[in-house]
Amino acid sequence: MARRPKQSPFEDLIDLAALMPWWITLPLALIAYLWLNSIVTSPIPAPANPADLGSHMSGMMLRGLAVPAQYFVPAALVFGAIASIFGRMRRKKLFDSVASNENTLESISWREFELLVGEAFRRKGFTVQETGQGGADGGIDLVLLKDGEKYLVQCKQWRRQLVQVNVVRELFGVMAAERAKGGFIVISGRFTEDAKVFAQGKNLRLIEGAELNEMIRQSRAAAARQNSQPTISKAPYQPTSATPDPLAHPPRETQPICPTCQAPMVQRVAKRGSNVGNTFWGCSQYPKCKTTRNEMPA
Repeated sequence: MARRPKQSPFEDLIDLAALMPWWITLPLALIAYLWLNSIVTSPIPAPANPADLGSHMSGMMLRGLAVPAQYFVPAALVFGAIASIFGRMRRKKLFDSVASNENTLESISWREFELLVGEAFRRKGFTVQETGQGGADGGIDLVLLKDGEKYLVQCKQWRRQLVQVNVVRELFGVMAAERAKGGFIVISGRFTEDAKVFAQGKNLRLIEGAELNEMIRQSRAAAARQNSQPTISKAPYQPTSATPDPLAHPPRETQPICPTCQAPMVQRVAKRGSNVGNTFWGCSQYPKCKTTRNEMPA
């Protein structure tokens, strides 16, 4: 979370608590109050001789700090937990909005785009940390943790500009400096061919807007299927294959190119009209381009 200018320590603590899950922050608030209150209520023995004067003064200073801290530290943690809950609700609403075509990647702000990408990775099993170091122009926006490994993510919501190879080179250098296992660059548009060539053979995955849209829809559909399935008894344990590489590109159908604007097309489901329920290909630049294809490639 980005630091606002001239913040107080109280606001800094709220921002820090908002980055953590609320079910961790609320117990921490109770623990902090009980610990600090015990310092305030514990008696400080009077010094028996001049040699004890130093420890007596230290105890008095600690109690003086604990008196206000016993209230503002738990309060900051509670406010942070509330911010975490509302942030989670906001991310879910944004994710569902984009997944159901009520919102597009081009119509949201860069900050919402960053939240959307974080939620997409969170639903893939990553622990997501928002760094606040990015912004509309650049920087590392997200740090992903999974299976003890660290991945760096840069988000770019550039509507009318191809992302150049220098952006990919910069992230690759940061990955080496941070000793990250891999990295992702997620954009709302498209990469240049030079950028794609540079990323080949490296632990660096480039995700364009069309692929991000598809990833969001698949994640939402999988969650809906899981929620609709009845609870059944667990089957006997069977060994599974190794965890798939998160940097590996998922298999997908041949993706056609829009004949009007040359952008990739994405698979959608008709929600109205005579073709309701049928699948079709639609331009990823919708609503700027409304080209569709009804036939599916073999």
